[in-house]
Amino acid sequence: MCGAELQSLPEGVQRVARALQDAGHPHSPVMLDDAARTAQQAADALGIHVGQIAKSIIFRRKSDDAAVLVIASGDRRVDEKKVDAIVGRTGRADAEFVKAKTGFSIGGVSPIAHAQPPVTLIDRELFRFEEIWAAAGHPHGVFRLRPQDLEKLTGAPVADVVQAPAG
Repeated sequence: MCGAELQSLPEGVQRVARALQDAGHPHSPVMLDDAARTAQQAADALGIHVGQIAKSIIFRRKSDDAAVLVIASGDRRVDEKKVDAIVGRTGRADAEFVKAKTGFSIGGVSPIAHAQPPVTLIDRELFRFEEIWAAAGHPHGVFRLRPQDLEKLTGAPVADVVQAPAG
């Protein structure tokens, strides 16, 4: 992406695009015609399996008010007890907290380019897929990557932080 292309994007997507560029990531954010506020909406828009969506879930750590980012496969539910066992007790994060800590609104939280670096965990279930997609700082913005890229871009550990699949 060149500078002119970046300026036409929403501010959050510009931050993500710059972070990807700075990291030498081969894929720039793309803007979808429709909002992809949920993993299912994003998967439908991209024509991929919902599990290939790397959803960003923000929790609020009780001990120090830090943002805890869990990046999980779109077809899995985060297990808060497993997260708490790793990072300490957490609670729900409201929209105001998410925006203040990440710089992104709920529905467009990227796994990278946060306003304040969060405590981050990557769920191991994402590694079932060769290619995944993540939010790019806006409900219409997404970018393509591999699970290994997510590790490199965030520096976060991979952990078991989701509930066992039903059935």
